[in-house]
Amino acid sequence: MWICGTEIINRTLGIIGFGRVGFGVARRLKPFGLNRIIYHDVSKASMGDDLGAEFVDMDTLLRESDFVVVSCALTGLTRHLINEENLAKMKPTAILINTSRGPVVKTPDLVKALKDGQIAGAGLDVTDPEPLPKDHPLVQMKNCIVTPHLGTNTTKARLAMAKNTALNITSLLFYD
Repeated sequence: MWICGTEIINRTLGIIGFGRVGFGVARRLKPFGLNRIIYHDVSKASMGDDLGAEFVDMDTLLRESDFVVVSCALTGLTRHLINEENLAKMKPTAILINTSRGPVVKTPDLVKALKDGQIAGAGLDVTDPEPLPKDHPLVQMKNCIVTPHLGTNTTKARLAMAKNTALNITSLLFYD
């Protein structure tokens, strides 16, 4: 039954990085009947109040989440944040989703966790390296979905990027 999905109703969503993207994910998924939304962010302990989301420490988030969405910035502190130690704290039924930057997840550790059944699955819009070679284990695994960094690949998003680029060039050329 590998083609069957996992429902999010009555589940716990954990979000690492509660900025614009993380908050947007929570806002969009809240109406689908999540039991809890929990988040961890180094500077935004009260950001989730409007959504009824709870700020928790990282260990609690990893231990209690059915879905872990990684949407934090890549910094010296977050490089390889999702590593063997933190993957071991997750439920064996948990699904990891990375929309941040590839190096936030330590790729060999994720491969091992997926192979060993330590977590149920992963959805990756970003990887390290990027792009992954066609024969990379993550591409071959049935419990991992890899997309080619498509987060902003919509007509509306690309049009907004083009407009912002034009405005930035105009500002640079004609204004102080």
